[in-house]
Amino acid sequence: MKQSWIHNAKTDGWFILSPPFLILLIIFLFQKQIQGLENHYSFYTWLFLIVFVDVAHVYSTLFKTYFVKEEVRKRKLLYYGIPALSWVLGLFLYQFGSLTFWSVLALVAVFHFIRQQYGFMRIYARFEPNNRSKRIDEIAVYSATVFPMLYWFKTPRAFTWFVENEFNWFKNLPDYTNLITVLYVLILSVWIVKTIFEIFKTKQFNIPKIALITGTYLSWYFGIVYFNNDLVFTFLNVISHGIPYVALIYIREIKQKETTQRTIFSVFQSTFGIFLFIGVIVGFAFFEEFLWEILVWNEHFSLNLNVSLNWFQFLVPLLVVPQLTHYLLDGFIWRKPKKVD
Repeated sequence: MKQSWIHNAKTDGWFILSPPFLILLIIFLFQKQIQGLENHYSFYTWLFLIVFVDVAHVYSTLFKTYFVKEEVRKRKLLYYGIPALSWVLGLFLYQFGSLTFWSVLALVAVFHFIRQQYGFMRIYARFEPNNRSKRIDEIAVYSATVFPMLYWFKTPRAFTWFVENEFNWFKNLPDYTNLITVLYVLILSVWIVKTIFEIFKTKQFNIPKIALITGTYLSWYFGIVYFNNDLVFTFLNVISHGIPYVALIYIREIKQKETTQRTIFSVFQSTFGIFLFIGVIVGFAFFEEFLWEILVWNEHFSLNLNVSLNWFQFLVPLLVVPQLTHYLLDGFIWRKPKKVD
């Protein structure tokens, strides 16, 4: 069977498929050390996980969008309109209070994270026919991601997506955890049986697709349901989402571009170019987080600017524009153009 690698087995394996497995292995081997890491080195875990991975992956999108002159020229309304819409939407939501603002943003982020896993699954299943088997794969991906979130909504966790009590508006719903657990186990069982049956029947199996779905189940279940630990959740959530996304951007938008299409991106082709690429997105991420720290959070360092809380209703929605733009643009930039007969 022709395997549906995005680049090749080695690159896909290390940077797209292996992160949840490797992080989970580290967590099981060093559980006690992880607790100490969280207690004594919170600044460095924040710097690496949040700034260098989570926020940096947002800016990797620039290499598929705003850094591509022809792309912006063709879709000006999209690329200029989405940031403006993001700020206006943020301003509107903040009028209902900061908790409402962050709660809605958290739900948008969750949807974005779920859709990324679905998107990778579709890429790795692109050589397969659109049949019942593919439908089961799709349902499995949504089960792997939606169940842990629904469980979180009804079960107090020791971590947050953005802020405390962001999912509190679900607490008054009837307790559905038993029902969704049964559905979760049923869907997982059907997917496993279906996959094993296909392997024995066809003597073939789609390695990256199976690894992607398995990794999704493992990272979301152990990160949210099994472990109730802030650093464990952040490790699995951020690494499993951010590293594959950055790798996909680099492979698709730099590595695989024809020479005539690369233009200024050619400088990022070499080994030095890879580090330059990482340096660019990390630089943007560090600058954004620096602004958040000195203007809003004042948690890890502060310049004592004492920004008035009255300005937060304008400032916070503005600072969140890159992130919300990333979430919203992702719904457009990965769509394949429809074939014209």
